[in-house]
Amino acid sequence: MLPRLEIVRRLRPIDLVAPSAVQVTTDVAGTSPLPSPAPYVAATSGPEGALALHLGGHRLTARVDDGSVALEVTGSGTLRSRRFHRAESPTGLGLSLTGTHVTAWCREGDRWVARARHDLRGVVDTRDEAALAGLQVELPAGGGTAGGFGQLGVRDVRFVTDEDGTPLRDDDSLWLTATSAGPGFFDTAHTSVWRFDPDAVEVTHTADLFFRRPDRPGVFGDHATHLLRSEGRWLVATSTWGDFEQPRTRVGRRTPSGLRVTLAGSDDDLLHGRHVLDTRELPLPTDGLDSIATWDPHLVRRDGRWLVGFVSARRFFDFHPAVAGGPALEELHLLGAAADRTATEGTTLLDVDGELVVLASDGRDSQRGRRARFPVFDLAMQDRGVLDAPYPTNLPWPTLAHLDGAWLMASFNGRPAGGKLLGYGTHGDLVVMRSR
Repeated sequence: MLPRLEIVRRLRPIDLVAPSAVQVTTDVAGTSPLPSPAPYVAATSGPEGALALHLGGHRLTARVDDGSVALEVTGSGTLRSRRFHRAESPTGLGLSLTGTHVTAWCREGDRWVARARHDLRGVVDTRDEAALAGLQVELPAGGGTAGGFGQLGVRDVRFVTDEDGTPLRDDDSLWLTATSAGPGFFDTAHTSVWRFDPDAVEVTHTADLFFRRPDRPGVFGDHATHLLRSEGRWLVATSTWGDFEQPRTRVGRRTPSGLRVTLAGSDDDLLHGRHVLDTRELPLPTDGLDSIATWDPHLVRRDGRWLVGFVSARRFFDFHPAVAGGPALEELHLLGAAADRTATEGTTLLDVDGELVVLASDGRDSQRGRRARFPVFDLAMQDRGVLDAPYPTNLPWPTLAHLDGAWLMASFNGRPAGGKLLGYGTHGDLVVMRSR
């Protein structure tokens, strides 16, 4: 059905301040306005002195004293990691706000290492738009740079498409959405947009997307997103990971969850800049699936009919792929589900020789015989085979495009970044594959 794919390149873009979102750059000390549409900002400077963000009447400060890195947070005092506070020959200082987390960084050698982190819930509402509009950055002697937060790595990669599933082209380039990993778990990440040059195998970060929820105030870094063009405007389907916390429950206990899929529409240029989008619920049918959560949307419209691939979870983390269809996105019914899977996600609809098939990713925690591979299904979610491609670490998505007579795949792995303080969630490399 599909030819063998081989890895041709791995890329790892890492930027505390996104090059496309620089708002302040100076070589002198001072305080400057840093208004932001969302709580995803960062600042960098030399290693001397202190960096600070002023948000909602609170001062969030990072400093290095004799190699020891600390955060100073109004109302919380001085905060220092017991195990990871000591920097090794720092050449730069960084400070980031990602969701509700403030993090102090040091530039050590050729990489940024997190040395202190604090959750600001209970201190200040970081998602409040009025407070974000008044955000300021305080730079030390020698100045520095500040602007929108970039990423430690990328995951949940998808091609930006037309509604029929065809990847959107811009001359010889394609476009990708990705989850830009932050310094920690899923609630520090957000959705980004990248221009992808398939000949040079290079990517350029061009946009960031943030979301308002239909049921609660504030701006969220929701991610695991599909961006597509439909009837002359953008549709954005995303998963509400932006405030998701890792469940702490007994084995087998069900965990109530608000994790679901939302939908936004826009006439703005979402391929460039930073945008906040109003969303509504995308009702996904889970009849008979014993579902507590849904995520990973992928949309295709063919012959006046919408098809939506997604993931349904019985509990965290026990999940499987499913497909729904209907005449409108508000009138979907379940077409099929691979409910025999327990660790399969990244549901993706793909046209292969005029036939729509469903791809997914069987994680390494799957049942024996179904681990570390990309299964292929029909629209009723019956097995059709396995994609012949290397399987990187973590749960890489199979995102493919047929380009100039060959198949191109963009995926990711689980390689961490940012140091041992951060734990899981900072992955990964962009892994690019091609057919022979």
